This record gives sequence, C-alpha cells and structure tokens, in this order.
Amino acid sequence: MIIAVGSDLVSVKRIRRVYQRHPRRFLERHFAPPEREYALAAADPAPRLAARWAAKEAFAKVWPKSLGWRDVWVEHVGARPVLRFSPRLQRELERQGLVCHLSLSHERDLALAFVVLEKVTPPS
Repeated sequence: MIIAVGSDLVSVKRIRRVYQRHPRRFLERHFAPPEREYALAAADPAPRLAARWAAKEAFAKVWPKSLGWRDVWVEHVGARPVLRFSPRLQRELERQGLVCHLSLSHERDLALAFVVLEKVTPPS
C-alpha cells in the first residue's frame, strides 16, 4: 500500500553555483561518498548533484521525522538509482515495514526526483 509520494524539482544552475563556490565543503556536507564519486565521474557534476539533492528533498517530504543530509543517499543498482539510508533510519523503515522507490530525471536546467513510500505486508 502506498503511504506517501514526494517530489522535488531543483535548478541545476543553482546547484552548480553553490558547488563552484564551495566545492569541497558542499560535497562533504551534503553528499555521501557514493554520490560524490558518481557525480564527479561526469564532466559536469552539477546535473547529477542536483538530482541527488532533489531525491533527498523528495524523501524528506514523505518522512515525518527530521533528517540529516547524509542520512539518505542515492546509489545505483545497475542503471537504476535507489535510496540508501543510515543504519538508524534503515532500522526504522524496516520496523515499520516500509520500502522506498525512487525515480530521477535531469536535463539541462532542471533535476527531478519522485519518491514513493510503500508499506509492504509480510508474505502469508
């Protein structure tokens, strides 16, 4: 059963400006190592960073409790982006029987993320 849906739209230009002003501080404060590695592998990391920023914001819209920027991050399973969580948050999601689904998209000026929070029932 779907519990909540969150979305976020981010300006790639805005993320690029912040990244260019404070690259190291911005990356270390807001992104987990797998996100940094993935973004920095591109000639222009800004679209990838913006999509990951949008994913964190979209998740925050479906999760009622306060989060840190690095409690939620995006990794890839094959070509598919998936949300990963800090151990504390992962335990809470599992305790409640919740799973998250993620969709990301970006183009020249915008990055978009959709998060679906789903309650799964254990098999009978």
